[in-house]
Amino acid sequence: MRLGVEAAVIDGRLVRGDVELAEGRVADYGLTSANGRGIAVPGFVDLQVNGFAGVDLFDADTEGYRRAGEALLETGVTAFLPTFITASEPQLLAALRGVPAEAGGPRILGVHLEGPFLSPLRLGIHPAGTRRDPDEELLESLLSAGPVRLITLAPELPGADALIEILLRREIVVSCGHSDATADEANAAFDAGVRTVTHLFNAMRPFRHRDPGIAGTALARDDVFVQVILDGVHLAPETASVVWRAAAGRVALVTDAMAGAGLTDGSYRLGGLEIAIRDGVARGPSGALAGSTLTMIEAVRNLHTLGASFEQAILAATEVPALILRDPTVGRLEVGRAADIVVLTEDLEIERVLVDGRERVVS
Repeated sequence: MRLGVEAAVIDGRLVRGDVELAEGRVADYGLTSANGRGIAVPGFVDLQVNGFAGVDLFDADTEGYRRAGEALLETGVTAFLPTFITASEPQLLAALRGVPAEAGGPRILGVHLEGPFLSPLRLGIHPAGTRRDPDEELLESLLSAGPVRLITLAPELPGADALIEILLRREIVVSCGHSDATADEANAAFDAGVRTVTHLFNAMRPFRHRDPGIAGTALARDDVFVQVILDGVHLAPETASVVWRAAAGRVALVTDAMAGAGLTDGSYRLGGLEIAIRDGVARGPSGALAGSTLTMIEAVRNLHTLGASFEQAILAATEVPALILRDPTVGRLEVGRAADIVVLTEDLEIERVLVDGRERVVS
């Protein structure tokens, strides 16, 4: 079947013509399309989703994952990592064991563990009582409990280098975050094989003129991907602009969405914590930011407004996150790949969402 689009984003380029699908996969593109409408882009890939549409994934059952997933599809997300913040070992083990292989919505690519091996100085909303120094026995327990795909840790902590070695050997992605690392400590982690940073500038050592910390170090290196929450709250527009100018092509958009995303102001849960959303901003009792209410399509629009081209904004939500995961199955439109597709207008409005070539959302 043909999508009936006027163009598609292929390898970061806008290719005119229709896209043909066969047996749930991309069969061809650039086909003659006299009356095509919309632009086909890869389905969005979100590396950091704590919850959505009233569901806190930390303690969700399969039905909760299904409800959150159906709502995520409406925002263009066709693949994601459920994300669990710092908690006690029994709680984390239970959350990991509760992740379904699939729940009928977007692809669940594995779990992002945001902790518990974080800096006590840069915890943000994470509870101090369950933060842990690097512990190989605890790490093994967590890895045995569920499909861990990515772990955020503070590389400067004693013993973090051993955990990084274990994780990279097992092809689990390591991201530096919630960290007080100096430039030297950050460079040591990057030289060891770490290739990304979690929500750049948030919950990390500030950038100073003689002490650039982990944020400045990541921006200065061409081999490090940076993840950003582009909601207008986590980063000032000027900061976001600096990040884009320094790292265009290696910026990955993430939402850090929590249970209240997609809903109205009110009280919600994040990893068992009570969170209040006021004027669309999620904060814990101390006032610390607690995830976001951002959707991925909003993040894409925000990056486009910042100055990124249509194609660049799409790559930041698709191919770049897939590169971070080293996952060849998502994030690109290519002949033979699964047809996970979002059809957009030129104004970045969602018209249709397909998973495996099957329409799941039609505006």
